[in-house]
Amino acid sequence: MSSPYYLKGSSLNVRLNSVIGWLARRGLSIAGTAEMSVRGRKSGRMQRIPVNPHTYDGAQYLVSARGHSQWVRNMRAAGGGELRVGRKVREFSAVELPDEEKLPILRTYLEKWGWEVNQYFQGVTAKSSDEEIIACAPDHPVFRITLVK
Repeated sequence: MSSPYYLKGSSLNVRLNSVIGWLARRGLSIAGTAEMSVRGRKSGRMQRIPVNPHTYDGAQYLVSARGHSQWVRNMRAAGGGELRVGRKVREFSAVELPDEEKLPILRTYLEKWGWEVNQYFQGVTAKSSDEEIIACAPDHPVFRITLVK
């Protein structure tokens, strides 16, 4: 059995993510980005990462372009977290989607965010066939998030 797909970010990606997260904490969202906080499954501390919340058919989703990352593993354990842009903090619960439900979310995510994330999808783009997107679905966890009121 092979290990789950994960593409680690380069040192430049890590620095850019730090800047994007810093901007989101100060209220500047670039193209809809937000800073997500999720409780670490080992440390118990809140871990922060910039994300691209994606809306499809009236629901919000978080897609892990890089695969089965630490934030994905933490989200599975925590079941939710917080999204922040400036002073606006929104708590959410999260449910991971099964692979067979990911096709429309991944396609529309790639339509909106492909300019930023195509490199992580191994040649799959928004214009790829349904079969190609379905084939890459296990490599890209998707969570439906619901804001806690």
